[in-house]
Amino acid sequence: MTKGGTLYYPIWLAYATGVCEQAGHEVRLVDAPALGIEMPQVLQQLGAFVPQLIVVDTSTPSIYSDAAVAGELKKPFPNAFILLVGTHPSALPGECLQLHAGIDGVALGEYDATVQELAAALEGHADLQAVSGLVLRTADGFVQTPTREKIEDLDSLPFVSQVYKRHLNPRDYFFAAASYPMVMIITGRGCPFRCFFCVYPQVFHERRYRARSPENVVAEFESIQNNLPDVREVGIEDDCFTANPKRVQRICELLIERGNRLPWYCNVRGDLNYELLKLMKQAGCRLVTVGFESGSQPVLDGMHKGETVERYRQFAKDARRAGMLVHGCIMVGNPGDTRETLRQSYEMAIELNCDSMQFYPLYVYPGTEAYQWAKDNGYLRSEDFSAWLTEDGLHNCVLSTPELSADEMVGLCDHYLKKYHLRPKYMFFKLFQALRHPAEGYRTFKSAKVFFSKLLSGQLSEGKS
Repeated sequence: MTKGGTLYYPIWLAYATGVCEQAGHEVRLVDAPALGIEMPQVLQQLGAFVPQLIVVDTSTPSIYSDAAVAGELKKPFPNAFILLVGTHPSALPGECLQLHAGIDGVALGEYDATVQELAAALEGHADLQAVSGLVLRTADGFVQTPTREKIEDLDSLPFVSQVYKRHLNPRDYFFAAASYPMVMIITGRGCPFRCFFCVYPQVFHERRYRARSPENVVAEFESIQNNLPDVREVGIEDDCFTANPKRVQRICELLIERGNRLPWYCNVRGDLNYELLKLMKQAGCRLVTVGFESGSQPVLDGMHKGETVERYRQFAKDARRAGMLVHGCIMVGNPGDTRETLRQSYEMAIELNCDSMQFYPLYVYPGTEAYQWAKDNGYLRSEDFSAWLTEDGLHNCVLSTPELSADEMVGLCDHYLKKYHLRPKYMFFKLFQALRHPAEGYRTFKSAKVFFSKLLSGQLSEGKS
C-alpha cells in the first residue's frame, strides 16, 4: 500500500501469462489485491480450472504472507507445482524455500520464459532440472538449475496491455499522477546506470539493458487506442525510459507521425535536453518522474548516481520551457546523508519547483548494493522482513545510520513533504494550473484529497511511510 493510493499492475505476472498463452497453455491471472478478495474468492475465480503450475508473486515486505498463501494453495491443488517469483526470492531463494514446505521452487530474475518452459516440462513429465533459471526443492535441500540467458528480442513478447484486456480490469488500478483509468507498460528491461539502491536493475536484470524497437512500442500504443477505448493514459514503467535518447526520439517521431492521441508519462534521468523534452511533449508525454535523490553532490556520488546538481538545475529549466510536468523524488539515508544534506535537498527542490515532490527514506532490498552496505555496517534495525511494513501495510523504514535514525528519517521526510506542498506559492501555482488545465486540476484535487486525509489522520505526522 502507498500513501497516495497507487496500485500497480502485475506487469511481470502479466508478461508470464502472455508468454504462456503464446505457447498454447491455458492460463488464469488473478490479482487478488486489485479485486479486494481473499483465498475463498480466489478459488471461486478459478471455477473448474485445476492448475498444474501456480505462480505466486512476492515482495520483501510481504514475503512471509506470500509464502503462507503459496502454501495454502497446495491444499486445494496438492498436485500443483508452487513457484515463487519476484525480486525477494531471486535474491534469497534458499531462505524462501524454507518458509513453507508447500513451495516447490523459485524463479530467478526475469521469469516469463522460465515459467513457460517449466509449464511445458510439467505437462510433458520432463526433467525439471533441465529448465534454466530455477531453484528447486529436493529431498536433500535444494538445487539450482543452469543460469537463464536474458531475452534479447523483446519484440517477440506479447503486448502486456492485451494480457490486461483478457484478464484484468483497468479500473482496478490507480496512479495519482495519471489520468484514470490508465495502463502501465514496459518498453525496455534493465538500466545501464549504476545507482546502488535500485532493486530491479540489480536483482532482476543484472544491469543488462535491452529495449523494444520504436516500431514495436508505437504499435502497442495503437493497440491500446483500438482495443482499450476507456484507457485515458499510458504509463511507461521502464526503470529509465530515456536510457537511449536516440531511441526515445524515434518513438516520439513515430507517435507524432501516426497521430497518437494517448497522453503518457515515464521515468527519466534528470539529464534530458530541451529539444528531446519538447519532442516528448509533442508526442503526448505530459509528465516525467525523476529521481533527483539528493541536492548534495557528495551524496549523489556516494550512491553512484552519475549525475550533478548543476545538471538537475538545467533540466528543470528545460522541462518548464518545454511545458513538461515533473514529479521529483528525494531520498534520505544514503551514504553521507545528514540533516544538513537533506536541508540542501529541500532547498534544491524549492529551486527546481516541480509539479510535485516526494521525500522518502532509503528502502534497502536484498540483492542490492544498498542492502549489503546497510547490513555490513550494522545499519539494519531488523532482518525480520515483516518489519519492512507498518501495521497499516505501508512501507516502513528499517535503516538507522550514525547520522540519522529511522524515526528521524521518516519524520524529516514528512516535514519536508508538508513544507513543500503547503507553501502559498505552490498552492497558488496549482490553482492557476487548474484554471488553465481543468484535467490537471481534477488530478490535483484527487491527489490532494488523499494527502490531506493522511495529514488529518496523523499518518504523516506520525512518521508512517
